[in-house]
Amino acid sequence: MRYDYAMGILYLLAPYILQGTAIAHCIKTGRNTLWIWVLIWPGIGFIGALAYLAVEIIPDLFRSRAARSTARGFKRAVDPFADLRRFENEARLAGNVDARQRYADELARHGRYEEATAQYAQALTGLYEHDPNLMLGLARAQFGSGAVAAARATLDSLFGANPDFRSPEAHLLYARALEGEGSAQKALEQYRMLANSYPGAEAAVRYAQLLDTQGQRDEARRVARELLDQARIAPNHYRRAQRAWLDAAARLAG
Repeated sequence: MRYDYAMGILYLLAPYILQGTAIAHCIKTGRNTLWIWVLIWPGIGFIGALAYLAVEIIPDLFRSRAARSTARGFKRAVDPFADLRRFENEARLAGNVDARQRYADELARHGRYEEATAQYAQALTGLYEHDPNLMLGLARAQFGSGAVAAARATLDSLFGANPDFRSPEAHLLYARALEGEGSAQKALEQYRMLANSYPGAEAAVRYAQLLDTQGQRDEARRVARELLDQARIAPNHYRRAQRAWLDAAARLAG
C-alpha cells in the first residue's frame, strides 16, 4: 500500500519535476528565455518540457564527446570493419595523404601492420617526406610487424629531421625498439629518462622490467615501489586507467 501511495505521489509530481529541471537548465545554460514562458504556461508546461527536452537537451547529448565515443564503440561492435572499408575507399579514390594516413592508422589498429607500413611509406613523399606523425605511424607499424631495427631507424630519421618534435610515445617506442634489438644498456638509458616524465605508468614499469631481466633486482624494486607510491596519491581515474601496469609494478616490487 505504501509503495503504491509513493508511486502515485511520484506520478503526480513528475511533470512538475520535469518542468522545474527544464527551467533550471534553460537559465543555467543561457538558452532562449522564451522557453521559460512556454515551460510555465498553464496547461502546456509539461508538453513544453518534453519539447524542450527534444529540442535543446537530446541533440546536445548526441553531440557530446562521450556520446560520440559510445556510438563509435557500438558501431565497431556491430561492424568492426566498417571504418576500414570506408578509409580504404577514400584512400583509393582520393589518394591524398590525409586519406592514406587514416587508412594506414586503421590498418594498424586491426593489427595489419605490413599493409599499414606500405600505406605510410606511400604517404611519406614530397612535402610530407619527413612528416613526424606519418613517420611515427610508420615506426609503430614496423615495430608491430616485428621489424624492430627498421622501426628504430625510422625513429632516428624522425628525430633527425624534426628536432623540435616532442612525443612521449615516440621516445617510448624508441626505447622498446632498442630493447628489441638487444641494446639493453641504451634501452635502459631511454627508459630511465622517460620513467618520471611519461604520462602513464608504462615507461616506468618497462624500465623496472628491463632492470630486473638485467640482474639489477634491487634497482628494479626501487623503481616499482616509487611508482606505486606516486600512484597512491594520484586521482582515481589515473589508477583505473593504469591498473594493468600498476599490477605489474606490484609484482616487481615484491
